[in-house]
Amino acid sequence: MASVDFEHIDKIYPGGAQAVADFNLAIANGEVLALVGPSGCGKSTLLRLLAGLETATGGILRIDGQRVNELSPQQRNIAMVFQDYALYPHMTVRRNLEFPLRMRNLPRADIERQLTWAVELLGLGELLDRLPKQLSGGQRQRVAMGRALVRQPSVFLMDEPLSNLDAKLRVQIRAELGELLDRLGATTLYVTHDQAEAMTLGDRVAVLDRGRLQQVAPPQQLYERPANVFVAGFIGNPPMNLLPVQLNAARDGGLQLRLGEQSWPLVLPAITAEYWRAWLDRPLTAGIRPEHLTLAMDEAGLLATVGDAEYLGHETLLHVRIVGLETSSPSLTLRLPGLRRFQRSDSVRLALDGAQLHLFDPDGLALTRGPDQQTTTQNAT
Repeated sequence: MASVDFEHIDKIYPGGAQAVADFNLAIANGEVLALVGPSGCGKSTLLRLLAGLETATGGILRIDGQRVNELSPQQRNIAMVFQDYALYPHMTVRRNLEFPLRMRNLPRADIERQLTWAVELLGLGELLDRLPKQLSGGQRQRVAMGRALVRQPSVFLMDEPLSNLDAKLRVQIRAELGELLDRLGATTLYVTHDQAEAMTLGDRVAVLDRGRLQQVAPPQQLYERPANVFVAGFIGNPPMNLLPVQLNAARDGGLQLRLGEQSWPLVLPAITAEYWRAWLDRPLTAGIRPEHLTLAMDEAGLLATVGDAEYLGHETLLHVRIVGLETSSPSLTLRLPGLRRFQRSDSVRLALDGAQLHLFDPDGLALTRGPDQQTTTQNAT
């Protein structure tokens, strides 16, 4: 396997549309890097640039330290797995698996050895004599994986490989794929719009928006410490609640959030309170995960009105609006355990653990909580 480096990559199409802008990312040898973002953000473009199917307007692409900008796709020793499987419909599974090896004119013994290895790894033995039309979606995906594996490439590129599967099968194949990638130890760039796939399969996850890298971090860090408003709102289901607020000094010397006509006293670590005081009386955005909002047991919480409730059996998603905020302000979502019954327009009080609060400056960047916090990861190494 090999390392991969994107160094200041730009891609501008004829007409001036910029798909990728100053993209920097280092993928370690054997790492699974999941690249996630909304449709049209440049994910597949980056994959095609690395594969040699498109040419970068600027910057350097390296595989295992070697510049590959001028190399053809065949010279880069990369294998791609596509969302539509790209299997030859007139060939059996065996012939599909053998095809890339035959194209390289390998000896028959080598073809059989690599074929046997991939078939055993993916459990394809009973499918070898079938045509693609005789396979299920999950089986086709495994064959597509096998055809990539037999080449023993330096880098795997996966472009939305599970998007054509139904929801139940996608969860099953995702688990199998995660186990497979762990066993292979293969350097993999996995492109998806599905954050569950990205957070499950990636050793690290890179978030892309409008061609620019927003943050790259291990899944837990990405969820718990988003670098900016975009990442905060994109990662998580339901997404993080984002509200316009001001940070004010309380009468007791502490800090409080101002939300419209209400104030919310904050209990914060001393170092966080010290850092955040620099932002007093300035417009900010507060971020709160749905699971970090609870119902207050007394009258001290924020007053809110119930808009709707989703009863999901194991949990209830409660949608409320803060009393006194402009009607254009977004509602808040609470994730409450178990089945909880509410009526529209019910009044409730909300409580928040200040340690779980995120604040973002007017430019949308996360405020630091202290000297040890690292939120921005634009250099992506």
